[in-house]
Amino acid sequence: MTAASDRYAIYWAPDAAHPLWAAGCRWLGRDPSLPMGMDGLEPPHPDIVATPARYGFHATLKAPIRLAAGTSFADLRQAAAALAGRHRVFDMPALGVAWLQDFLAVRPLAPLDAAHPLRRLADACVAELDAFRAPAPADEIARRAAQAADAASLARIERWGYAHVFDAWRFHMTLSDPFGDPNAEPARRLEHDARAWFSHSLAQPLRCTALCIFHEPAGSAPLRLVERLPLGGAA
Repeated sequence: MTAASDRYAIYWAPDAAHPLWAAGCRWLGRDPSLPMGMDGLEPPHPDIVATPARYGFHATLKAPIRLAAGTSFADLRQAAAALAGRHRVFDMPALGVAWLQDFLAVRPLAPLDAAHPLRRLADACVAELDAFRAPAPADEIARRAAQAADAASLARIERWGYAHVFDAWRFHMTLSDPFGDPNAEPARRLEHDARAWFSHSLAQPLRCTALCIFHEPAGSAPLRLVERLPLGGAA
């Protein structure tokens, strides 16, 4: 049974058989498709991955939401599966390890334009699944509003519950907690280690074949990968 405070997110994650999935889960020390403690994974830098490990290796398409009154997880799943079926499988952009503000992430090597199928998929998840989003608690809205970079960010938070959507969305798979100065020696060592760690997996052809539903149980427990919803076939 779903609690009122449970949250669900629509994420992208590499296919389970792709080496990037194994590399990302090992880097974070956790496979979100398995019960806690059942994966036997130990991260190489356990002191800097607490937050990304809780969320699991992923890129956000629709940020975590509580279910709106009158909706259920089954409703959300049905709508997300239908959305996935309307989008064709496509090649992912070339990815690499780079800083995003003060944290390390796997990111596209070149900017994505609005016509890219990955951007169109993310935009569709934000807009088409928003009917399932309950208003966030007042303290959460206030916290996000206080962090808004400008009036446009605040407007997106008020309309969509999240600032980083549409033109402000940046595909990224988080690899570290906030790290201070990315130019400091410890940060440069971490970046070097991450690039070496992911070099093989990022060199392999990578496709977007599914949307992933993640579930955050009440109480801010680690998110679990509930299901992969396949896209609508070969491009």
